Amino acid sequence: MKYTLRQLAVFVETARHANISKAAEHLHLSQSAASSALKELESQYNIQLFDRVGKRLLLNDLGRALRPKAQALLDQAEALEHDLLRQRLAARLTLGATLTIGNYLAVKLLLAYRSRYPNSDIHLDVDNTQHIIEKLVNFELDAAMIEGEISHPELDLIPWQSDELIVFCAQDNPLALKHELTDLDLINAQWILREPGSGTRQTFDRAMHGLLSELSVSLELQHTEAIKEAVKASDQIGCLSRMTLVEELKSGRFCELKIPHRTFDRMFYLVVHHDKFHSQAIDQWMALCHELGPSFSTLG
Repeated sequence: MKYTLRQLAVFVETARHANISKAAEHLHLSQSAASSALKELESQYNIQLFDRVGKRLLLNDLGRALRPKAQALLDQAEALEHDLLRQRLAARLTLGATLTIGNYLAVKLLLAYRSRYPNSDIHLDVDNTQHIIEKLVNFELDAAMIEGEISHPELDLIPWQSDELIVFCAQDNPLALKHELTDLDLINAQWILREPGSGTRQTFDRAMHGLLSELSVSLELQHTEAIKEAVKASDQIGCLSRMTLVEELKSGRFCELKIPHRTFDRMFYLVVHHDKFHSQAIDQWMALCHELGPSFSTLG
């Protein structure tokens, strides 16, 4: 066997950052040591893994084909090292979650995981669906929980649990007096919505098919709490997951607006790269999500 784990690590990190200096910094190597490792890997097999474009190193077709295999070998090597050190349950786990899940569900799951596996080293990255997917594809995350519907050839999408968006307004909004809203009501309203690229916005756009070009969107905000505050302080309406509005609906701060002729149902998914090595920590996390996730989401 000619290649070394260091050479594979330099290859994978260079692919992730498209830059040998950043790869060296991440691996705590000098730039010359990282460059030498990559050159040795390519020269040993008489291959080229990157196209050199200025200071950027971009994966070519061969590099893209080999990257998942190299990543899987490194993941298995790390798992073996933890086994040898008798610290298998302390393996690092880097998770992603889209904003609604990250802010209202993932933290409960993380606390449950750490309670069950006290020596775990677990980290959470919360972002919108588009960015979480990019990080999964780039092997920056071990697994993720998303609320958007995606189709990507490199990712495995596992249905997890159902969710529902609701349209809501402040208690003193005139629309709160209506039994249900018509399409004309939706067109005449002023909307405060999540930003494009989010799973919540994707579901909203799908539910409003045929009306999107006629809707008046006054604000697009990334954070759920900001949307709630904006709706509370105005006569505008919003659309968020029911899970994020449990307390406000109970207290009467907000009113749910009924739109029975429009469908706001959606699915939450667990996502992993299909070439990602499944460590014991990943399998434990996935099992806990299936076991506890649905019950946590109903608690609000």
